Amino acid sequence: MRRVTYSMSVSLDGYIVGADGDFNWSPPEEEVFRLATDEVRGAGVHLLGRRLYEAMLYWETVEQSPGIGFSTVEFASLWRRLPKVVFSGTLSAVEGNARLASGGVAEEIERLRAEPGEGDIAIGGAGLAAQVAAAGLIDEYRARVYPVLVGGGIPFFPQHERRVDLEPVETRTFSSSKVVYLRYRVAR
Repeated sequence: MRRVTYSMSVSLDGYIVGADGDFNWSPPEEEVFRLATDEVRGAGVHLLGRRLYEAMLYWETVEQSPGIGFSTVEFASLWRRLPKVVFSGTLSAVEGNARLASGGVAEEIERLRAEPGEGDIAIGGAGLAAQVAAAGLIDEYRARVYPVLVGGGIPFFPQHERRVDLEPVETRTFSSSKVVYLRYRVAR
């Protein structure tokens, strides 16, 4: 069965975006960017909320920018090919290899798990991840933890009223920075 994974950059105090709406504290360092590229390579489909979908539209045309490096081209190519499902109550159309979800996220995940296919079902965006976590459908949490306290904003971990026990899968500190990668599987 395909795993459902939730992966994002996060501040040490647990936020993916600061109270001011900014995330400039998580610059794209080469080593960390390679990890994100590997995660996209391992995904079979990516489920996104509207805000993250709109932010990721950048990757649909980045190759047209002069002077970009190989790692950027590689990520953009993988991202464009990756099927995406966008959950939005306001968008009427999406671009690239994306489609709007026709139902709820739990139904979409159930359908994707039943289909033949390889690769993880990746979740992007804290709001969408909170819905998936509340339904008990996240199999793995992956956090790229940055050494900064932003003091508030959008939390990485869903705020729900149940305990979730986790088992460590991988921990890595990147040599280029003090970023720590934490990967935990939900104990079932």
